[in-house]
Amino acid sequence: MFMTIKTCEQPKGLKQHLIQKLLYCTGEMEHFHAYMQDQAFLMQLLEWLLRGVSGVIMVNNPLSGALIVIALSIASPWQVLLGSLGLLSSTVMAILIGQEQAEISRGEHGYNGMLVALLIGVFSNAGDWYWWLLLPACLAGATTTFLHSGMAAVLDRWDVPVSVFPFNTVLLLYLACTGIENPYYPNHPALPQVATLIINSTHLDIPQLVQGAVLGVGQIYACDALGSSLIILAAVLLYSPVQAFHALLGSSLGVLAGLSVAVQQDVLYTGLAGFNGSLGCMAVGGLLFTLSWRTHVFSIICAFLSSYANIALSNLLANVGLPASSWAATLTVSLMLLVSGRSLSTYRIAIGRDSSLGNPLHTPSQCAEANTDSSSV
Repeated sequence: MFMTIKTCEQPKGLKQHLIQKLLYCTGEMEHFHAYMQDQAFLMQLLEWLLRGVSGVIMVNNPLSGALIVIALSIASPWQVLLGSLGLLSSTVMAILIGQEQAEISRGEHGYNGMLVALLIGVFSNAGDWYWWLLLPACLAGATTTFLHSGMAAVLDRWDVPVSVFPFNTVLLLYLACTGIENPYYPNHPALPQVATLIINSTHLDIPQLVQGAVLGVGQIYACDALGSSLIILAAVLLYSPVQAFHALLGSSLGVLAGLSVAVQQDVLYTGLAGFNGSLGCMAVGGLLFTLSWRTHVFSIICAFLSSYANIALSNLLANVGLPASSWAATLTVSLMLLVSGRSLSTYRIAIGRDSSLGNPLHTPSQCAEANTDSSSV
């Protein structure tokens, strides 16, 4: 009799143990971060870099960062090399100029450097393993740290995060500086998204549209491989199911926005129509505002606005051969943060230099109290 009870309770204990281990890897892994404080500097630096990798997609989890590195390595080892170099140069520059350690340890000075290095490789017309690109990737990554520091001094007054303003600015300057016929750094010209009736068909492939919604999440890292995009989505899911849901929802809404104005089908199928919507939906639905039915509706609105703004900016900047990158989502989210209506501002999570973003479990009362405290400082 006692043996029967023992054998029945043992699997239950093992299940609870596995659940505890899994929960330990979710969220921001604060216990792991506290453990790393006593480790060697290189080990701490590795954690900061992995958090910077995940910060590209609004996640702060080193394990998620490791999964994303694996996903990008499967898609393109050359892109991983460029992105890692930009990530390292921007983080090291933040250390050298004396940025706050709390910000560096959260990876806040790494994701812009990684993004700009990745996109330098994507827009290069010289192919993979073109070693000349290591120099601009390194310099551009370090430059984003300077821009981040300067912009923070201005945007903090309105409680608006710097986000990827540095990435968008440096990438635009680099591509405008080098051009498409540069002998050392030739680039692909950016093309408008809206197609003419001559090259656009009314027939749609539904499975590819569904695939395009998933690829929209991967395109945040300029990745158009389905398997890698699924791993990236799983990395977001590990951090927060709320963020993963809004990432996929925003990308799907971006595809719908593209369909409504008849963008090129390649834009729909490769995820380029969805990544700005994904970023906008994630920022409002699970990062900068507490989760409620109101903010969920606003996240849908933000996804549509980001997607339409991306189409408009892409068509406009394509006239000079420049991409819109993620300007649409960045500007739209900043606008949502500046809205003063009570229906939205009540749920706003105050951005503090010593506080971490991304907790979807804040209540409206906690957000209102935090906003009151931050405004009184």
